[in-house]
Amino acid sequence: MHPSLDQAMAESAERVAAVMHTLLPGLRPDAAGVLHTSPPEAPLWEAMRYGALGGGKRLRPFLVLESAKLFAVDLGQALRTAAAVEFVHCYSLIHDDLPAMDNSDLRRGKPTVHKQFDDAIAVLAGDGLLTYAFEVLADAETHPDAAVRCALVTALAQAAGPAGMVGGQMMDLVAERTPFDLAETTRLQRAKTGALFGFSARAGAILGQAAERDHQALTGYADAMGLAFQIADDLLDVEGTEAATGKPVGRDAAAGKATFVSLLGADAARRRATELADEAGRSLAPFGAAADNLKAVAQYVVNRQS
Repeated sequence: MHPSLDQAMAESAERVAAVMHTLLPGLRPDAAGVLHTSPPEAPLWEAMRYGALGGGKRLRPFLVLESAKLFAVDLGQALRTAAAVEFVHCYSLIHDDLPAMDNSDLRRGKPTVHKQFDDAIAVLAGDGLLTYAFEVLADAETHPDAAVRCALVTALAQAAGPAGMVGGQMMDLVAERTPFDLAETTRLQRAKTGALFGFSARAGAILGQAAERDHQALTGYADAMGLAFQIADDLLDVEGTEAATGKPVGRDAAAGKATFVSLLGADAARRRATELADEAGRSLAPFGAAADNLKAVAQYVVNRQS
């Protein structure tokens, strides 16, 4: 990774983690405003913290912060939005790891939430992070303009819901039983993985009330970058190790799922990922040098080892 990008991503991850820690305290008042010292729902908050605060690249929050810089968005507003999208991402990982889905025991180099707690608490922890993300976005502290907050809530709901990430997960389950071709696999990954990248890249434009052409440029960037990310993920599932990735590898092949690697071959898939990263960079031309970190991260996702 380029040193300047490495530093920028590390600083972004640290800032977002600090906000996430603040938003996810160990204890919370109940609906009546009473703070209990040992409430029965304490394991829920513990599991939410375990699933959300245990590291990770914080790539989606990085996109939020970098896109926000393009429109001179207040850093505090951008950080709250970045934390919200990471809560949604972490919820998706918790549910994705469940026995009913991918049945994974390891995530980010440590036991998955359902292994650390149990299946029921893991389901509730994911539900808690998902719904809490929208509470964060709807708060006036995220943006003083209610219309902007509504736009954020709507965009994230669309990206995370049945037309986006959840719909993509449904397609992924079907892909275990039905052979998918390249077009179907691409549509699956644009929904399952790309939709949340799309929200993250456009969040700065929403917060900054930018022109439609800016939204379109960032959408084009995220679409190409998201597919490049997924192709790299497919390559890691074939060529990576559990020690490097922090999660099980070889699961797609074992499940018989079509991937970009199985459909294109490793070399062609790697070339396609590089082409998409270059395409993502070209989409950012209207922003000039201000988008250099976004261009660099599109290259990073192709060459990452975890």
